[in-house]
Amino acid sequence: MAYKNKFFPQNLSKYEGDPTKINCRSLWERKFCKFLDTSKNIIRWSFEPFKIPYISPVDNQLHHYIPDFIIEKKNKDGTIETMLVEIKPEKQTKPPEKGKKSKKNFLNESLTYEINAQKWRSAQDFCKKHNIKFKILTEKEIF
Repeated sequence: MAYKNKFFPQNLSKYEGDPTKINCRSLWERKFCKFLDTSKNIIRWSFEPFKIPYISPVDNQLHHYIPDFIIEKKNKDGTIETMLVEIKPEKQTKPPEKGKKSKKNFLNESLTYEINAQKWRSAQDFCKKHNIKFKILTEKEIF
C-alpha cells in the first residue's frame, strides 16, 4: 500500500487544531499520530502547532522552525507534562562523520545538521520559558 500523508484522528476531543490539516511528512510521523490518538495517557495533542523563530547559521537570517507535535500527557504518577516533540532520523541528530561520504554529501549533511541544531536550541529556549520538555524521537523510539 502506498504511503498517504493525511491523518484524521478518531478521538477528536484530544486533538487541538483543525483535524483536516494533519499532513504527515513521513510514515514515522503518521505512526506517532496514531499513537497519540489512541494512547490513554495522552490528554491533548497537536500537529505542527506553531512557529519558533531562529537565526540560521547558514545565511544569518531569521527563519521559523515548526515543531512536529505538542503533547500534554499524564504520567504514571498522575502528574501532567507538556512536551514539544520532533521526529527525525537518528543520523540527522548527530554531526556527520567525515571521510565516510563524498565531500559534497558531507557538506550537505553538515549544513542540515547545523540548521537542525540551531532550530533545536531555539526550541529548547522556548521550552524553558514555557515549562515544556523538548524531545527528539528517532526510529529507535518510534519502532
